[in-house]
Amino acid sequence: MLKRFTRSNSEAEKRSQTGAFRQLFEQEESALLRFAILLVGRREIAEEMVQEVFLKLHVNWPKVEQPRAWLYRSLRNRILNHLRDEKLVTRDPTILNSIEQQVGDSSLETVSRLEAINLVRGLLESLPEEDGELLRMKYFEGLRYREISERTGLSVGNVGYRLHHLLKGLAEKLHTLGTD
Repeated sequence: MLKRFTRSNSEAEKRSQTGAFRQLFEQEESALLRFAILLVGRREIAEEMVQEVFLKLHVNWPKVEQPRAWLYRSLRNRILNHLRDEKLVTRDPTILNSIEQQVGDSSLETVSRLEAINLVRGLLESLPEEDGELLRMKYFEGLRYREISERTGLSVGNVGYRLHHLLKGLAEKLHTLGTD
């Protein structure tokens, strides 16, 4: 368990508090960096963000009751701000919403899920625009084949055929990349 900073000025307590911060840094820095790289995609930017949140934690340490959760929440907020500021949010805002809902705890499961989301996002963005639009209408807007047909001018059968083959192709690519 991490020891908390207190407002006492004794040298022994200051050393203990510094040790607790160092311990937290050693335990969480790599995971935070992986987390940031997955979402931002650039190591240099991710390293800056992780450094920023650790510096903010150091300044606010006496006020922070759950430093580990505070780090992840702060990093999540920093990443989301960066994505918005740099207009790196994908054409599909539901992916950003998914990221916002997923992040917050650092479990391996969450990091794996975020990695899969990042892979899917990349695959979706690499699709021709009309294929991506078909997937968005079906799975993000929840439209039926007939409604998609009316919007696109494709036959109902063609909508089903294209969606089936798009999903099959995405699944094969994800399997090849080691994500099921």
